[in-house]
Amino acid sequence: MTASPPRILAIRFSSIGDILLTTPLLRAVRARYPEAHLAFLTKEPFAPLLADNPRLNDLMTLGAGESLTHLADRIRARQYTHVLDLHGSLRTRGLRLLVRARWSGYRNHRLAREILIRGKRNVYPRDIPVPERYFDAVRKLDVRPDGEPPEFYLDDKARAEARAWLGSGLGDAAPLVAVAPGAAHLTKRWPVEYWQDLVGRITARDFNVVVVGGPDDRAVAGEVARAGGTRAVNAAGSFGLQGTGAIIASSRLLVSGDTGVMHMATGVNTPVIALFGPTVRAFGFFPYSREAVVLERDLDCRPCTAWGTERCPLGHHRCLRDIAATEVEDVVMRLVA
Repeated sequence: MTASPPRILAIRFSSIGDILLTTPLLRAVRARYPEAHLAFLTKEPFAPLLADNPRLNDLMTLGAGESLTHLADRIRARQYTHVLDLHGSLRTRGLRLLVRARWSGYRNHRLAREILIRGKRNVYPRDIPVPERYFDAVRKLDVRPDGEPPEFYLDDKARAEARAWLGSGLGDAAPLVAVAPGAAHLTKRWPVEYWQDLVGRITARDFNVVVVGGPDDRAVAGEVARAGGTRAVNAAGSFGLQGTGAIIASSRLLVSGDTGVMHMATGVNTPVIALFGPTVRAFGFFPYSREAVVLERDLDCRPCTAWGTERCPLGHHRCLRDIAATEVEDVVMRLVA
């Protein structure tokens, strides 16, 4: 008797980068089990990251204010055979108690991370990127990574809206470079004046620039865009996740800090120049793509945090201040040549 195809649910509630970094696993599961029913559960605001992903049969969302018991009822009704906990949160631990299935998760190396931050000793067992760490959850399903980048599928409407918006704002067909100056915490942000210097240099070379980000980035993005005059436009806060992805997909490359936007670019096959300050490769969040260049400084004080803070603990912020706009400009020119 032939066994029924597995019914697999992957869970990652947030955030942009973490969710996109699960997509290599989704691709590998689909390749290994083409007949499987593969679903994903995330928070509603992040659903556009996966809404058009052809690897999935179903996309479940956690609504605002939805109780854990109600969510568990919905999961049980779908009768999944395997549930992949790609978050490791209190919520997913609660779901493990409420939903009977073959649950599996991955090691997030919290202790190794704290030892590296506080003691500056790297005790991570291996230098494994987060997209490949997620594969711990599918070890018993005999699924392995293919080494290819994340996937962020865009719908035709988002692409058309991005083209129309860029055409009305910039007009000419000069090569387009995207920049993302925002970050949730100050220590992950390259200084505004450095971004302005870079944009001025890029536009002086007859490139157009689009500044991307979320609604919280609108003000700083406006300051950066003004440095490019008529050759730069501010898209921050004007688009949702799909639209921002489409803007990035229309660009020759993206310059970004350690943010979710960086992973959007790898997901739409746009080359990335990533500026890393307080965080380091061992944490696993470097851009997962061969078309990426990471600029960083080897300082004794790195890493000082895993997610960024509101001030540099030593007050100098050299990890990012020591990366000059001229250095980034040189890499931009090399990648778009």
